[in-house]
Amino acid sequence: MEDRQIIELYWERAEEAIRETDVKYGRLCRYIAQNILASPEDSEECVNDTWLGLWNAIPPQRPSRFSAFVGRVARNLALKRFDYLTAAKRSPEAVCSLEELGECVSGRPGVEDELENRRIEAAIDAFLWSLGEEKRAVFVRRYWYFDSIEHICRRTGWSQSKVKSMLYHTRQKLRDYLEREGIEL
Repeated sequence: MEDRQIIELYWERAEEAIRETDVKYGRLCRYIAQNILASPEDSEECVNDTWLGLWNAIPPQRPSRFSAFVGRVARNLALKRFDYLTAAKRSPEAVCSLEELGECVSGRPGVEDELENRRIEAAIDAFLWSLGEEKRAVFVRRYWYFDSIEHICRRTGWSQSKVKSMLYHTRQKLRDYLEREGIEL
């Protein structure tokens, strides 16, 4: 089923929307949640919460890129669940990924201005599209999907040192790019 048809089902409040979303994007959501939570039970709960989140968000929203919207809802819920589960103990791969990225995108506390958030999002998006396809894919796999370095190496056939070096240099370029754009880090 096409994304626009699924979105129409949500607008019609038809429960079939959830089934169709699960058929089309359930695997993606489970993958994202599993990479962050590392627990099948918590991941499945997160995916179920994703369906509820979509049900509550559509309407009023009508996402233009449904796959990205679904992935973002799943990712945000998994990160919230991760924070809840690991409030006292921090060690999994996702924390490592966030700490690496935190070196160049600090996420200042108290920044809740929607316009500024959109400006930052647009700048990061423009930066990512300026990268070559391979660098962009590695960066997104690491910091959006929370893939481990080892998993990225298996997917690409590259050594760990090459992937780590690529990520390091890309983070540095992102930091420089954001500073040139006047985004305070």
